[in-house]
Order: sequence, then C-alpha cells, then structure tokens
Amino acid sequence: MSKPRPRNRPNSHRRKSSPRPHGSGENWLWGVHAVSAALANPNRRMVRLVGTKNGLARLAKSPGRAEVLEPGAIDALLPRDAVHQGLAAKFEPLSPVQIENVIGSGATRVVVLDQVSDPHNLGAIYRSAAAFGFEALILQTRNAPPITGIVAKSAVGAIETVTECRVVNIARALEALNEAGFHTVGLAGEGTAMIEPAVSGAAKLAIVLGAEGPGLRPGVAKACAELARIPIASQMESLNVSNAAAIAFYEAARAKG
Repeated sequence: MSKPRPRNRPNSHRRKSSPRPHGSGENWLWGVHAVSAALANPNRRMVRLVGTKNGLARLAKSPGRAEVLEPGAIDALLPRDAVHQGLAAKFEPLSPVQIENVIGSGATRVVVLDQVSDPHNLGAIYRSAAAFGFEALILQTRNAPPITGIVAKSAVGAIETVTECRVVNIARALEALNEAGFHTVGLAGEGTAMIEPAVSGAAKLAIVLGAEGPGLRPGVAKACAELARIPIASQMESLNVSNAAAIAFYEAARAKG
C-alpha cells in the first residue's frame, strides 16, 4: 500500500524563474529630459532609440527609427534601478574637448571639479551650471566618473549644453586658465574670502570644487588665484558639493548681472 503524498510538498522539479538580467547601460541615456536633450544636440549621433508607446509619445520630435518595447525589455538594456520613464537611447560618445578649445571658444564661466566622484552630484552640478550660465565643466581623466546615463538623468539634459572637458592634471589646467585671464576661485572651508566678493568683478571666472570630505587637494588649492568659503551655521561642518556649487554659481550669476 502506497503512502499518501504529504500536502504542501515542494515540487522539486519545478524551475524557479530567474530575474531578467540587466545590461551595463554603456553609452545609453534614459529618461524623457535626458533623451530629448540628446536628440536635439546636433553633435550627437544616435545608435538606437527604444521606448514604450507612452514614452515615445512624450518626445517632442521622434527621429522615426524607434523600437517599441515593453518596460521589462528596456530594463534589460540598462543598469539595475535605472528610472527610464519608458524611454532610452544609445548614442556614440561625444568628441573629446581639450582645455585649449574651452579657452578659445570665448567661454567666460567655467567649473573645475577636483575628484568629485558621485555621479548624482556630478549630474546636479551640471544642472546648476546650465541654470546659471556656466559654459564648460572641466574634470580629470582619472578619479572622476564618466558621463553615464545616471549623470545625464540627474543633469536633466544639461550635459548637452555644458561642454565636458577632461584633463590629465587639474593644477595645470588651472594654470592655463589663470594665464588666459580667468579668475580661479576654489571653494574651501579655510578660505579667507567670502564667496560673494570673490566671484564679483571678474570678466572670466572659474569656480573650483573638491570632493566631499577631502575637499581640494593641496596642489589644486595652491593653483587657485583665491580660496573662498560659503558662510554657513557653525553647527554644520560643510555642505553637499552640489549644493555648494549651486550657491557659488548663483552668486557668480548675480554678480555678473
């Protein structure tokens, strides 16, 4: 006589469904603002555009070769937790820009970042730079994140309007800016000047920000024409770097009138 089969017995031969793998997201941008701004940039060359029907409908102008995909299929192309809003596009990287190009372009307001490594902070700095009229953002080739979809999403399209420039040595880049007539102002807690007078009166201005915690490296701080600080309440040690950037950019824009 056979034994009765126990209830709730696990089915050992049933395969568990595995989660959909996520892609690396290399050269992909996602989100309505980031993709729309990239499509409007004449310097961009699109490789692929994908979206849900609703996502593609949010584009002001579609290039006409979009693929309609389900949200899960878009997830699979992008890094985990990418909030794509039903829209993603792959582009070829933009051509590199040298500091000589930035100086020669006639730019009068630039940002220099010394090893700011958080992509969300970098995106927020791009956004504030665009909002307050800064034309270029200079980063180191090492110890700075690439301009990925995470940065672009946080920048809300600003990576298309603020020129990215990569340099090997930040201190040497500051020397080149000084020689070109830029007033280079480094933000530092030990700065003797306040931010408002430090950014006032300069026809050409470069604001320099360091990584959260370490701040500006000594060689970079020494290369700045002036170190300035933002006055904050004594119970707070410092500001988030993207918040400090926004305040400095605002003061510079206000001083420029």
